[in-house]
Amino acid sequence: MRYDAWFRDADSGMGRWELDEIIYRSPTGGLLEVAHDMSALKQLSPAAWIRLWEGRYKRTQWPFSSGVWGKKEMVLPNIPDEDIVSLDEGGTNLFWAERFGRELGVADLWVKQCGVSHTGSFKDLGMTVLVSQVNHMIKSGKHQIMGVACASTGDTSAALAAYCAAAGITSVVLLPRGKISPAQLIQPIANNALTLALDTDFDGCMRLVQQLTEDKKLYLANSMNSLRIEGQKTISYEIVQQFDWEVPDWIFIPGGNLGNVSALYKGFEELIELGVTTRIPQIVCCQAEAANPLYLAYKNQWRDFKPVVAQETQASAIRIGDPVSRSKAIKALMKHGGKVEQASEQELADATARADRTGLFNCPHTGVALAALIKFVERGEIKASHRVVVISTAHGLKFGNTKADYHMGTLPGIVPRYANRPVELPAERTAVYDAVMRHMDKSMK
Repeated sequence: MRYDAWFRDADSGMGRWELDEIIYRSPTGGLLEVAHDMSALKQLSPAAWIRLWEGRYKRTQWPFSSGVWGKKEMVLPNIPDEDIVSLDEGGTNLFWAERFGRELGVADLWVKQCGVSHTGSFKDLGMTVLVSQVNHMIKSGKHQIMGVACASTGDTSAALAAYCAAAGITSVVLLPRGKISPAQLIQPIANNALTLALDTDFDGCMRLVQQLTEDKKLYLANSMNSLRIEGQKTISYEIVQQFDWEVPDWIFIPGGNLGNVSALYKGFEELIELGVTTRIPQIVCCQAEAANPLYLAYKNQWRDFKPVVAQETQASAIRIGDPVSRSKAIKALMKHGGKVEQASEQELADATARADRTGLFNCPHTGVALAALIKFVERGEIKASHRVVVISTAHGLKFGNTKADYHMGTLPGIVPRYANRPVELPAERTAVYDAVMRHMDKSMK
């Protein structure tokens, strides 16, 4: 069976543009989405799809071992396998947060560890699709694409640089100078991307990269490019697959440029249309209070969306005041009754550290989602019987400086309730023994 996919207007569902066209918006200015020939896809039964996906999942048959390309028919069916650029993304751990959940009174709490990926964030899921399509377009000779460019708060640039390096394609990244972690900055540098640190914030970088890609010599890699969403939506597929094809009750996900929340909904909608599942979970998009335009619109009953000037936040990857994917996110949240919550800097810092004490090692963006979860539990909106998933978007190792500052008490404006400082001692048996005993006595109380 041959399957097909194409671009269409995300708001109206109208129009058709082929995936090898260089186009990011419809003629009316709206965002695009990738549409699939669902009538052809539904020729295969739900049970047959499950058997196919289970047979590929985390096996060694390239490229289908990838959590993304194992669902190739639902992602990018048009290109040959040899044009795919994959770094074995996806297939990440669904961590049963038993101890943390027990503390909160939510026994069925899970953390989807999307940061346990090649470049340390969920951005790999979308970038493998976009770079594969660009690789296919370059090989076909239809377009003279010189390279791929993105604006980034850190994780997108890391993913773009790595996938382009693997494919031998030039990458260009625009970063807000001094506003990303050192670990994030070194990733595109190490992968030989042209790394431009600009005296602006992410929103300023986003405006510039759109101008930079207008002549189509450079291909735009930000999430306003709907190819990225096709990879990111596989989080929905994978979560359901890891639960033996059952849908959780709640999903909490950090929100910055807002492509990820619409991607989640798209994945669940497609699973329902294929007959694999029957419902969509309650999804909560979680924003830092310092960069919260979606939360403000939600509290205003979606009557108006106004960009904000994003302020300093530990959750630097979602420090975005004018998200380009807001229309898709708002449309999906309104359609399905989704919710939005925010977290202060104190709340996200403490939630991160508290969860880390139970075996996790969270990025601050995951801390935003964890803090939102705590609020929902305290308000009684989540019941003890509910199955809850928190999407962890990046690896905590990218934010070691922030974690160190928290535990050393040097994080500006934060009183660290869960700090754990190293104890400096002379190298003497008695001093070490006494320190261990004091710690044990304290732990027993």
